[in-house]
Amino acid sequence: MVTNDATILHIKHQVLYEVAKMAWEGRLEEERDELPYRMIPGPQAQFRCCIYKEREIIKQRIRLAEGQCPVGRDSVNVVQVINAACEECPIASYTVTDNCRKCMGKACQNSCNFGAITMGDTRAYIDPGKCRECGKCAQACPYSAIAHLERPCKKVCPVDAITYDEYGICKIDEKKCIQCGACIHSCPFGAIGTKTFMVDLIRLILAGKKVVAMVAPATEGQFGPDITMASWKTALKRTGFADMVEVGLGGDMTAASEAEEWAEAYKEGKKMTTSCCPAFVNMIKQHYPELLDHMSTTVSPMCGVSRWLKQQDPETITVFIGPCIAKKSESLDLNITGNADYVLTYGEIRAMMKAKGVELEPEENSYQESSVFGKRFGNGGGVTSAVVQCFKEMGEDINPEVMKCSGGAECKKALLLLKAGRLPADFIEGMVCAGGCVGGPSKHKTEMEAKKARDTLIGQADGRNVHENLKKVGADQVPMHRH
Repeated sequence: MVTNDATILHIKHQVLYEVAKMAWEGRLEEERDELPYRMIPGPQAQFRCCIYKEREIIKQRIRLAEGQCPVGRDSVNVVQVINAACEECPIASYTVTDNCRKCMGKACQNSCNFGAITMGDTRAYIDPGKCRECGKCAQACPYSAIAHLERPCKKVCPVDAITYDEYGICKIDEKKCIQCGACIHSCPFGAIGTKTFMVDLIRLILAGKKVVAMVAPATEGQFGPDITMASWKTALKRTGFADMVEVGLGGDMTAASEAEEWAEAYKEGKKMTTSCCPAFVNMIKQHYPELLDHMSTTVSPMCGVSRWLKQQDPETITVFIGPCIAKKSESLDLNITGNADYVLTYGEIRAMMKAKGVELEPEENSYQESSVFGKRFGNGGGVTSAVVQCFKEMGEDINPEVMKCSGGAECKKALLLLKAGRLPADFIEGMVCAGGCVGGPSKHKTEMEAKKARDTLIGQADGRNVHENLKKVGADQVPMHRH
C-alpha cells in the first residue's frame, strides 16, 4: 500500500521548497526557526491535535531537509522516523473486535501462553503489554473476532527492520534496514522520511563548483511523453548545474562489465547475482553475507557514470537524480571509490528547481547518450536483457536462465534458494522495488501510468548497440569493479 494523501505530500514538498528557497537566497540560518510558524500560523490546527505538534513535525522535517536526523541523534541511516508524527497508530497488533461474543469456551484465553487475555464486561480484552503477537488467539477464536492490525510501515518492510518502543513509536533497526524506502510512502501519517542533500548542493553551486547531474534511466516517462532528457538537461542547467548526463549510459557500462563476469561464471558453473540495485546489495551484505562471493563486483550505473565524469575532471561533483532512496546509502559508502557525491529524489530536485523559478518544459527528444538497453535498465528484467545483448555482441553463445526478482519478497526467496544450493537459475537479477527502478519509492508516477510515455520516449532512441555506444562517448575504458 502506498499512501497518496494530498496533505502529507503538500507538507513534505512545501518544507523542501521553503528550505531550498531560503538556501538559494542565503536566508536559511536566519529564518529557519520561523518556518514552522509561517507554515502553521494557528490558532486552529490543520491536520493534528494541536498547532504545537504540527509545528514540531515541521521542525523535524526541516532538519531532514538539511540532511540531519529529526531529533538530533547520531545516525548514518538515511531513512529516519519523524517521532512527532508517529503517535497515532494502534500499539497492539492483535485486537478484539465487536464480533466477540464472550463465549463460555474462552478459546482465546485458553490458547494464550502469556496471560494477555482477560474477560471484560462485554468482550475479551488483550493486554498489549503482555501480548507477544503469536497469533494463537486469533486462530482459536470460533467467531474470527480477533483482528491482526499490522502497521503499514512494518508490513511493507522486506527485512523486518521495524519495531516499536514502549510508547508505540516506530524504531528502525539500522543493522537490518536496507534503506529501500518502502516504509516512507506506506505510512499514512507521513511519519518516516529521508535525509536530503539539497542544502549542501545549493551551497556548492552558489560557491561556483562544477556540479554535474546524472539522471536515472527510470526518469523517462515519469513526467509525460513531452518531458525528455533534453528537457531535464535544459532545466538543470538553468537551475545552476554545470551539465547533465543520462545514467542510461551507466547502464551500458554496467551491462558490458557484468556480461564479462557472467560469462566467466557461467563457464565455471558458478551462480551469480546482479549488483546494480543498492537495496539488493544491502540485503546481501546485511542478511546473507555468506553469499557475497556470488555477488557481481561490477559497480552500479550511477557509480560508472560518476567515475567517467571524474576521469575527465577530478574536481567534478556528481549528483544522481532518480526515484531511489537506497542510492543515498550507496553514495555514502566510502568503500566504493569514485561514486556519486550526492543523491536527490525527484521531489527534492523539483523543490530546488521551483525555488529558482525553473520548470520542466517540453523539448524535442534529441539528447541520447545511451543505448536502448541502457535506457531500459530501470525496468524489471532490463539488466538481464542488456547483459544478454552484450553476450551477442561479444560472440558468446550463452542463453542463461535468470531468476528476475521484482520486490523484496522475491529477492529474499531467490537468495534463500541460492544459500540452500537449490537455485534453479544460473543468475539472479535482484530489484527490491516491484517493477524495477521505475517502481522506486520516490517515483513521480506509478509504473503503469508512466509505461506508455516511457515506451514512446525510449522507442525514439537510435539503435546503436551497447559496446558501440560506450566507444562513441569514450566510456569504454572506465574501471567498473568495486575495488
